[in-house]
Amino acid sequence: MQMPRLRPSLAFAPEKREDAGFPHSIVRYLLQLAVYYSRMSEGDREDRVRLDKWLWAARFYKTRALASEAIGGGKVQVNGDRAKRARPLQVGDEVRIRQGVYEYQVAVRALSARRGPASEAAELYLETEASRAARAAMAVQLKTLHAAFVSERGRPTKKDRRDINRLKGRE
Repeated sequence: MQMPRLRPSLAFAPEKREDAGFPHSIVRYLLQLAVYYSRMSEGDREDRVRLDKWLWAARFYKTRALASEAIGGGKVQVNGDRAKRARPLQVGDEVRIRQGVYEYQVAVRALSARRGPASEAAELYLETEASRAARAAMAVQLKTLHAAFVSERGRPTKKDRRDINRLKGRE
């Protein structure tokens, strides 16, 4: 947002303007200044960042739209409560994020509304040891589950296909 320009000659001398008899133009300008400064104080404060921006900056999601969708779907909780996209995060908040079968439990260490390199993103949060252990256990479980269903032989040979067809009664 660009700051409105204040021209002292016109702002403090309304009789020189075309609408000299209308003080509402000055009031309108002052209201615009008040709105500008109120938005600046909310948006530019460093002690709070929107949840969707922080998730995007911390590289949990590729886009803010995906982060917003996950928050709306109830896959993100802050301090044990379901959160909204614009919820302001503070340092020290506990965030629980579900991505597929994996679940992250992180503590907010730093705030950023800008998406930077992965090394900076990793410094924004601290993952709990229980969360890391649970994700590692889930990865091992998925790997063993996948190995149980995958045949090590590969594609059936021509002889195997003939045997299968014979069993199914196609010949």
